[in-house]
Amino acid sequence: MDTNRPRPHLSRRRLLKGAALAVVPYALLPDAHAGAQGAVDYPPAEWQPATSGNYTASDRPASYAVDRVIIHVTQETYPNTLAIFQNPQKKVSAHYVVRSADGHVAQCVREADIAWHAGNWDYNTRSVGIEHEGWVDQPVYFTNALYEQSAKLTAAVCTKYGIPKDRDHIIGHYEVPGTDHTDPGPDWDWVRYIRLVNFA
Repeated sequence: MDTNRPRPHLSRRRLLKGAALAVVPYALLPDAHAGAQGAVDYPPAEWQPATSGNYTASDRPASYAVDRVIIHVTQETYPNTLAIFQNPQKKVSAHYVVRSADGHVAQCVREADIAWHAGNWDYNTRSVGIEHEGWVDQPVYFTNALYEQSAKLTAAVCTKYGIPKDRDHIIGHYEVPGTDHTDPGPDWDWVRYIRLVNFA
């Protein structure tokens, strides 16, 4: 650390500007980790890795064919979801999380690895799981930005693995055999979403 440098003079304007930024909601600020993108499979995503105890290392599609995308709703906030995936006690993860306010995408598990998101091992091995910030009974979380950015992500995944962009291959968590989950819930607009995926 260079201690001989002159200290910057903080003007009143600069202090007020800093104070104003302190009260801006997190969703309106640029991402602090935007540069940490070396590990992502989807270039617009931010790398926010799940702990290694919450997914299975693999080498898909060599080990397992990837033939579907599973749509989830977190039942949590975006930051809490990332914290859950980073907690080794939780034993859960998804490949991606989409933030409600601005559609920002975080990647938590490499697509080559098996995220623990579907509650069904067979479906976990053959799918990419995408979580969306919000609650199934609060459709206000399903913003235009969330739909649009999630659809771009899903379209990219489908193109990469040759997955048809239809409702047989882009499914809700509630459609996974053996699940007791209801997400993304009755307020998720599937017609709109599939249309966005196809036009992305």
